[in-house]
Amino acid sequence: MQLRKTLLVGLVTSILLAGCSSEQDTVTMSPLPQVENQFNPRVVWDKSVGDGVGRYYSHLTPTWQGSVVYVADRNGIVKALNIDSGKEIWSVNLAEKAGFLSSRIPALLSGGLTVSGDYLYVGTERAKVIALNAADGQVAWESEVAGEALSRPVVSDGLVLIHTSNGMLQALNESDGKIQWSVNMDTPSLSLRGESAPAVAYGAAIVGGDNGRISAVLISQGQLIWQQRISQVTSSTEIGRLNDVDMTPVISEGVIYAVAYNGNLVALDMRSGQILWKRDLGSVNEIVVSGDKLYMVDQNDRVMSLRQSDGVTLWTQTKLQHRNLTAPEMYNGYLVVGDSDGYLHWLNMDDGKFVAQHKVDSSGLMSRPVVASDKLMVQAKNGSVYLFTR
Repeated sequence: MQLRKTLLVGLVTSILLAGCSSEQDTVTMSPLPQVENQFNPRVVWDKSVGDGVGRYYSHLTPTWQGSVVYVADRNGIVKALNIDSGKEIWSVNLAEKAGFLSSRIPALLSGGLTVSGDYLYVGTERAKVIALNAADGQVAWESEVAGEALSRPVVSDGLVLIHTSNGMLQALNESDGKIQWSVNMDTPSLSLRGESAPAVAYGAAIVGGDNGRISAVLISQGQLIWQQRISQVTSSTEIGRLNDVDMTPVISEGVIYAVAYNGNLVALDMRSGQILWKRDLGSVNEIVVSGDKLYMVDQNDRVMSLRQSDGVTLWTQTKLQHRNLTAPEMYNGYLVVGDSDGYLHWLNMDDGKFVAQHKVDSSGLMSRPVVASDKLMVQAKNGSVYLFTR
């Protein structure tokens, strides 16, 4: 059996530092930029959800539907909250009973949350996908999958798509969780900890792999349509060989935008997978497409705007380098990113200049901010959830 290594993105810098021979090689976190706030976001409510993700590398992210937001912690607590007041509608604990006293085995929730119709879906590090009734939190079904369910479940055409840690893309029946098909995405022995959630369009699932490839899969049959490599291994070091595509590709007007760690930012033709243009930029974070522009945080925590048609850089904000930024989100006309010190940074989307900054939670931010209706939702590492409005 092949031993597969996984590396946390947050540890990559530490590993590099261990081999440094001079101060010039040292990577240090940028100091907090001094920002004169043009506005102060208002906290509508904040709630605690279990213990959050703690020190673990996890992008367990809230979701919402209608007037309800759904939040969870890694141990297994899942809650539904009223979006306006934060009042709890229901709460369940998916941790398994250990059979003695009141001890429980943590559920290790990891991939999700995703709400679609009557169900709320979440994956676990214990290789399970769980569907809950969105109305009351009762378990509708639970299925074992091929490996750790690290990606966010994606629902399309009556199927729940999940990308597991051993490189399998699997489709589960939306109503009962039975596996309909599986496709092996081919995983190298060394990779980052995380998996690309598929993007869906025109009956196809577009997913990134740990091997630096983008694959298109026919959703109805699980048939591979095409594959395109967007990153080549060019280094002899273990860190340099990492070329995972862990972000969810973005599809806009028949063009796929994706980026690999230590690799390239590319635009691909949706039908053929042919590369239309590429830039030498790497990241594991999701990207934002708005109008004729792309917005991204690269692997050095530079926030960037690029022209969608050819990838030309429009602006770069470098004052947040190595602050372990979250993926960016667009809210109320601004680009918003969080950092590991617990700050939210608001940037002008036209020029990248700071317009506001505020401390959210001292435990730090890791998961991407979520736009919920006309509000912005953020979950801190310790499980606290905050809802903001401008």
